Amino acid sequence: MKITAKMVKELRDITAAGMMDCKKALTEKEGNMEAAIDYLREKGMAKAAKKAGRIAAEGMIFDGISEDAKTAVVLEFNAETDFVTKNDEFVQFGKDAVKVALENGITTIEALKAADLNGETIEIRLTSLIAKIGENMNLRRLESVTAEGFVTTYNHMGGKLGVIIEMTGEATEENVTKA
Repeated sequence: MKITAKMVKELRDITAAGMMDCKKALTEKEGNMEAAIDYLREKGMAKAAKKAGRIAAEGMIFDGISEDAKTAVVLEFNAETDFVTKNDEFVQFGKDAVKVALENGITTIEALKAADLNGETIEIRLTSLIAKIGENMNLRRLESVTAEGFVTTYNHMGGKLGVIIEMTGEATEENVTKA
């Protein structure tokens, strides 16, 4: 089967893989789009495994609070360079991971990695992000606090430091605003 530029673009739009990788996948799988997607996914996991030994010490702190202000989550998400931590997809992934942790009462990194995010586990989504961006990344620490009173978070230095503050009393608008 002849591989057209339209087919390559369509696969790239679906997978966000490089143009040459998309063309190679379509060629290998004789134009079968689903098989090419699987091929790229497997290749992405292999790329991510190669990067796993590299140190990911630059990161950001992501935080979130439940609607009732009873539970707060703080997540440290790291990459190899601070350049990547400013990437929109890196930032969105961190926000999504915190949201999943809050909505599902997740308190450990292992449980977070196994949790569902739009039909895939967080771990699979992270692996795909590593393959796409080309740097090792890891979910390093997750802290969750549920309070009898209420909680808030404080994020400092552009996401370099983050804390959860637990307070007594009711989570009234006045109390939360003053916190």
